[in-house]
Amino acid sequence: MLTDSHTHLYLDAFDSDRDQMIQRALDSGVNRILLPNIDSSSIEPLFSLAERYPDHCFPMMGLHPTSVKENYLEELGLVEAAMKGKNIIAIGETGIDLYWDRTFLKEQEEVFATQIRWAIEHDLPLVIHARDSFQEIFRILDTEGGNGLRGVFHSFTGGIKELEQALSYKFMIGINGIVTFKNSKLGEVVRSIPTSRLLLETDAPFLAPVPYRGRRNESAYLLETAKKIAEIYKLSLEELARITTSNAEQLFRLTP
Repeated sequence: MLTDSHTHLYLDAFDSDRDQMIQRALDSGVNRILLPNIDSSSIEPLFSLAERYPDHCFPMMGLHPTSVKENYLEELGLVEAAMKGKNIIAIGETGIDLYWDRTFLKEQEEVFATQIRWAIEHDLPLVIHARDSFQEIFRILDTEGGNGLRGVFHSFTGGIKELEQALSYKFMIGINGIVTFKNSKLGEVVRSIPTSRLLLETDAPFLAPVPYRGRRNESAYLLETAKKIAEIYKLSLEELARITTSNAEQLFRLTP
């Protein structure tokens, strides 16, 4: 049994075949699908999908850094309100993204710090998006984090230095289809991740693994990423699935 620890299957990219796509995931052995939020526009479709598949889809709630604009306080309020009365498993996804635009860096930092405090207050894991922003994220974690903070650096693309610091926070590391790309150096980094700190993800509909690169990603394709990582660790696919699913159960407090 595999766990897709980070995927956006509620987005409109799946409107034409969502039920069939989820069935393909189940047929591929992906039995748990964890859903991070993006912003206020994705709250309703996210919860709708989680309610439709309560045994397989599990909701998170957060504000994505690329959705942090002039109205960020309003967005934060809507996201926080959406948590009330819902059984969410994590705060996220949150973090800092400086790849596309640095205009709202200060606002992204404020929003990230706020969501760290939510994670501590509600005793929930934090799902971090880090793109061209590891140093900014580490600085805020050093200021706002505490001994009780736990979480995952999702879609990890840092080097060994960034990995060592990420692991120092007792966070897990999420690896997706990037590891299968021909010119990716991520495989060299993956070898340095303790298996007890490893999570698998798709980040669908983005970052489809080889041989599906360039197509819409989906949770069934997690199997290709799992095969590649099993090869890196010299483990059987079954053993890697057992380890990473156990890690997800531990971090997100899912029932085995």
